[in-house]
Amino acid sequence: MPTAAIVSFRLGLSDGVSVVAATWADALTSFGFTVQTVAGDGPVDHIIDGLAIGATAPPARKAVEAALAGADLVVVENLCTIPMNLPAARVVTATLRGRAAILHHHDPPWQRPQYVDVRELPPDDPSWRHVTINQLTARELAARGITATTIYNGFDADPPPGDRDATRAALGIGPGTRLVVHPVRAIARKDVPAAVRLATALDATYWLLGPAEDGYAPELERVLAAARCPVLHQPSPGSMHDAYAAADLVAFPSTWEGFGNPPIEAALHRKPAAVGRYPVAEELLAFGFRWFDPGTPAEIDGFLAAPDVELLEANRAIAREHFSIASMRDHLRALLDEAGWLP
Repeated sequence: MPTAAIVSFRLGLSDGVSVVAATWADALTSFGFTVQTVAGDGPVDHIIDGLAIGATAPPARKAVEAALAGADLVVVENLCTIPMNLPAARVVTATLRGRAAILHHHDPPWQRPQYVDVRELPPDDPSWRHVTINQLTARELAARGITATTIYNGFDADPPPGDRDATRAALGIGPGTRLVVHPVRAIARKDVPAAVRLATALDATYWLLGPAEDGYAPELERVLAAARCPVLHQPSPGSMHDAYAAADLVAFPSTWEGFGNPPIEAALHRKPAAVGRYPVAEELLAFGFRWFDPGTPAEIDGFLAAPDVELLEANRAIAREHFSIASMRDHLRALLDEAGWLP
């Protein structure tokens, strides 16, 4: 049975790249691969010092080569895309020259102000295939001489309903209290202040699920301390399905995302979403989604007072048609077939 190795900074955690990588791992397994995971952090098959974000020394070339030695296919999840650990990207790039590999691009450097001057990523090689999570990045790669295929993130088309009452009880949220969930890590581009303003305007409790990262903790502390609405900053006491069930609105006022899983998840859970108009959100809106602008609390308030079930069902139907795991697998299988890499 052929082996596929998935490599990244971290895997098996709650960040977006880990979540998407897990769906790819399941797809590859369904195609007949044995999947191995390699990262610097997380519950993976092979931990390699130096691969993690913030590592103080590069990974040893021999360690990377040994971890990937038996792999017939290597999938690199964002590690050779975003320069959060350039020494690691260089070692992985050198190791994969001439080998069957998919570089799965989530966040290329030019899409982040702090990395705009980095020119060496993503690397390219005739033996590789490039995959983006949106059409915008595919066009930007083409302008740089790299051909890429877009495969949108895939989601469970029929997720479990979740336990609304038990989750709200665990959070101390009464039956008549509005709850706005913000299912993200706390970093600047997630625009926590906008989500807090929206919850305040809706007379709701603001619930932030993820921890602060990228040095955002001091600013987050200031924002939450100044909030004029009740604030919860903790993970879901149950599953993510429970979190969506407990919420009345999903806030996602991001200023930038490579994709943005929560609006799709909200649609599949029949929840309204307030979504910032970052470029890829506009790309997703072209499928027909009806999301609220976070800056229109009066409109959102009216919906919450009298929900439009047809809007929620229409959003769910779009998500099921275009962003299911089955759809993602079909596109990934086609790519592997074209490359001659299917088992």
